[in-house]
Amino acid sequence: MKKVLGMGAALVDILANVSDEWIAAQGVQKGGMNMVDWPQMEKFLKALDNPIRVPGGSTCNTMVGLSRLHGKAAFISKIGDDELGKLFQEHLKNNGVESKLGMSDVATGCVFSAVTPDAQRSMWTYLGASDFLGSDDFTQALYDDVGLLYAEGYRAFNGECFKKAFTLARSLGVETALDFSSFGVVEACRKLFDELFEEKMIDIIIANEDEAFAYAGVKEEAALEVLAKKAKVAVVKIGKRGALIAKDGLVTRVSAGAAKAIDTTGAGDLWASGFLYGYMNGWDMERSGKLGSIVSNEVVQVMGAQIPEEGWQRIYAQM
Repeated sequence: MKKVLGMGAALVDILANVSDEWIAAQGVQKGGMNMVDWPQMEKFLKALDNPIRVPGGSTCNTMVGLSRLHGKAAFISKIGDDELGKLFQEHLKNNGVESKLGMSDVATGCVFSAVTPDAQRSMWTYLGASDFLGSDDFTQALYDDVGLLYAEGYRAFNGECFKKAFTLARSLGVETALDFSSFGVVEACRKLFDELFEEKMIDIIIANEDEAFAYAGVKEEAALEVLAKKAKVAVVKIGKRGALIAKDGLVTRVSAGAAKAIDTTGAGDLWASGFLYGYMNGWDMERSGKLGSIVSNEVVQVMGAQIPEEGWQRIYAQM
């Protein structure tokens, strides 16, 4: 298979268990993503008791998962010249992901995921160095041996860079995929997304049910129908009930795994790993979606987005 180039934020995930009351006290919508500056992030970190810290970020998680499935993955972003940046570089190297990381004078970004008892996570993100990925970082040489550009919706806040990445990919015959990432992103970046859809820049759209509703104003099959008009392949993930996939006028329903979730951090990211592996290898939608569910089923059984080795062995046995 050709390489998948992931465009995303290089972030270190910081995870902690919290109560529903704690979330309510923050004055935010549960399950959403909130952008914060460093002073606010520092305030959270000082208040946490032994949080789990692991390199991540949505697209990075997807690329690591793809590589662990023996696919070819690369990741482009920016990091700071600091300990968290070094931790991130080692993470890519140890998981076989080709690094396209640039350096910045700004600190490496991080995301605080507050996990409630129902395993849902609410996120606060400090983009740090990753916010300085720019249009000039996207060159024709970057796309050598790349078959697909995969971008998280979070990157759309830098519209010029985001559009350059897709426009260049399309001009070089590289397929493209967009993960909506968050209902907040959809609401904030809808105009840019619509421009890309109208210009036929997106081949694959991946959304969860909240994101699909935020875009389409309708749910599940109806939302899938709306998204399917915007791209060649549309996916709506519906949590414990699996996923709906539309391609060539056909709708495929894929069931979710049966594992009891203790933390949904990375569930969507790792679902995309499995799906993209299948897609890049020419599998049909059912088989690709099923692998997505198998991989996602493993990550929800652990805190954070890193599947332990025994989990990967179970995945390999089902491929």
